Amino acid sequence: MTATMVGSSLSPEVPDNKRPFDWRKGIIIVAFCAIPLTLLVVFTYLPFGQMVGFSFYRMKYIGVPHWVGLQNYRQIVTRPDILPSLKLSLYYMAGSVLHISLALYLATILSFRVRCGNLFKGLFFFPYLINGIAVGFIFKFFYTRGFIFDSVLQWCGFSLNSLPYWLKDQSINNWSLVGASVWRYMGQTMILFIGAIMSIDQSLYEAAEIDGANKFQQFLHIILPSIKTILVLNVVLSVTGALSVFEIPFVITTGANGTGSYFVLMDRIAHTNQKVGLASAMAVVLLIVILIFALLQQILFKFLFRNQDDGVKAAKRRARRAKRQRNRIAAGKAPLLANGRRQRAYSLERGQ
Repeated sequence: MTATMVGSSLSPEVPDNKRPFDWRKGIIIVAFCAIPLTLLVVFTYLPFGQMVGFSFYRMKYIGVPHWVGLQNYRQIVTRPDILPSLKLSLYYMAGSVLHISLALYLATILSFRVRCGNLFKGLFFFPYLINGIAVGFIFKFFYTRGFIFDSVLQWCGFSLNSLPYWLKDQSINNWSLVGASVWRYMGQTMILFIGAIMSIDQSLYEAAEIDGANKFQQFLHIILPSIKTILVLNVVLSVTGALSVFEIPFVITTGANGTGSYFVLMDRIAHTNQKVGLASAMAVVLLIVILIFALLQQILFKFLFRNQDDGVKAAKRRARRAKRQRNRIAAGKAPLLANGRRQRAYSLERGQ
């Protein structure tokens, strides 16, 4: 018996696909994919590649660029104003932890039957619909000395002279800007959490109540593992926004009194000082920092949810195990393998 006959006896017969290829559907699919991909390449990847090239030059918007190599990247490390501006992102990261926690808490409540639940959802989501520049002007007057915030605190019994300057005092002005950011983005995060929580099968809650689980245990063992993907997404978006915050500090304080974020400083270097090469290098460094934080977040959440499973991975493992078992059974009934061992074992089992 030849090797060809052995191979044909082991491999199952796969029927040929007699259905002809529909060229019209193929052309439609290619056309619909080509348009967005072309726009993505032309307006995203090509400008990004050109910006990376600009980072190796000393150049202005008008004039001849001069090759400087890695000098712009060295300036990012040596200049006393660039790295401290990146450290200001820690304030907004702390604020992102607060706004994600509040959004998850409110989403857990509003996902179930609550009186006037839709009204509260709309009220919390409304700030996200306001333009970022408008939000900046709102909080600029909100924190101004003697205006809305100070007036409310005076009604509560505080003296105006005992209140700090919310936008001038460097010990508190960044926290004031973080409060504005939390107010604007918490509604968006809450709506994403609500959509994820409402997609959970209600029978899981009923089974948990039968087993005697309280609400906190249901949140910990049902809700949290089920919305892991949305939780990771919101954390990535929050950290990315904290590293690239621009509108709030630019509109409210224009980066004064130690509130200039990395993006505000990059805008000033690029447009006011016209150091396009240095600003491009700062943008490249910011992208690298964001990618590093995203990778660390993926590792952290994979470690935190290592014992949590929504059933999909377990089902895949059971399917792979069943497939291997079917393959072993099929191989055990095979009359011959290439080396002949299976034939001898098969003969011994039948007593031949």
